[in-house]
Amino acid sequence: MIAVLNTIRKPLRLLILPFVALALAACEPGIATNMNTGSGPKVDPNKPVPVALLVPRGGTPGDNQLAQELENAARLAIRDLSGVQIDLRVYGTGGNAAVAGTAAAQAVNDGAQIIIGPLYGEAANAAGNAVAAQGVNVLSFSNNPNIAGGNVFALGQGFGDTADRLVRYAKSTGKDNILILHGQDLAGQLGRDAILRAIAENGAKNAGTIDYALSQESVIASVPRAKAAYDANGADAIFLTTSSASALPLFAQLLPEAGLPVASTQYIGLTRWDIPAQTLALPGVQGGWFALPDPAAAAAFSQRYSAAYGQAPTPIAGLAFDGIAAVGALVRSGKSNALSAGRLTQSAGFRGANGVFRLKKDGTAEHGLAVATIRNKSVVIVDPAPRAFGGVGF
Repeated sequence: MIAVLNTIRKPLRLLILPFVALALAACEPGIATNMNTGSGPKVDPNKPVPVALLVPRGGTPGDNQLAQELENAARLAIRDLSGVQIDLRVYGTGGNAAVAGTAAAQAVNDGAQIIIGPLYGEAANAAGNAVAAQGVNVLSFSNNPNIAGGNVFALGQGFGDTADRLVRYAKSTGKDNILILHGQDLAGQLGRDAILRAIAENGAKNAGTIDYALSQESVIASVPRAKAAYDANGADAIFLTTSSASALPLFAQLLPEAGLPVASTQYIGLTRWDIPAQTLALPGVQGGWFALPDPAAAAAFSQRYSAAYGQAPTPIAGLAFDGIAAVGALVRSGKSNALSAGRLTQSAGFRGANGVFRLKKDGTAEHGLAVATIRNKSVVIVDPAPRAFGGVGF
């Protein structure tokens, strides 16, 4: 307890860090302005299909590392394709929106029939606008719903995807009166809105929202407010938008101490509570729920990537694998409109690095997520990830 208290008394510098690992792609401003339907150029499945991969090469050292991992994963996916030839062309964006737009336009001039990437939200928006007139679709690595739509798709796992999975599970178990505890920053607001939509769409109940500024004092002050709202509104679950790198460790101690014990309060997390592994040891997260990609599929991808390249991939790398997997599956169908928006959004979806996923007509992605809990400091799957979506396949 002394060690925990000493940690709490220190300034919460980490509260200003990104909301989740993919927040670099999610929390940039920028709304897609192109309204093209992404009809896509005609494809000849008997010839190599030109595919452009836009990666943040030429940016920061971290960007360059991500760029290499994304290219590695794309090439790993190409090896899996049977009966489909992909002519992969790689373009660096430097993590810059203007450069991304120029690179996208150049890629299409060079013959690219679809674009996979770029990473950052503003860059994806710029790339989509640059090639909208040609009807070329962009499968970006972003998880920002604000840039999705028209000819731009966001492959990343977004807040809406996660919130819907967890609220559906909570509803099925009778934990359907949900209090939301969120930060006042953009990420916290986006998380709150995603949870509210999931509550409404799944017939659950909103037991109120409690916000806090990104400071230790505000986090501490929000705890009695949360307890009062929980009791007054008859809540049976608390949905937190914060991450392990932010206020989660503080809430994990203070909320149970305020009279909301883990034994009788269902805690739910919008972020991964198993990253970093030290989070699993927090008493306040025991019994909590969070969503994660299909563990078996993710482990298989990581093992294959490690065998090929000598090190484990970051989660973002799998999105490049997913983009190639989707293109390959559609081209294999033999249809000339394989890369149109209508085909990309076929309901059966695709099998990717982290399990099944499908692209929705609004440009966002739905992933087949598992629901996990923490027992005795270990991750336990309480509701497995689906292995397929319903609907007609390709």
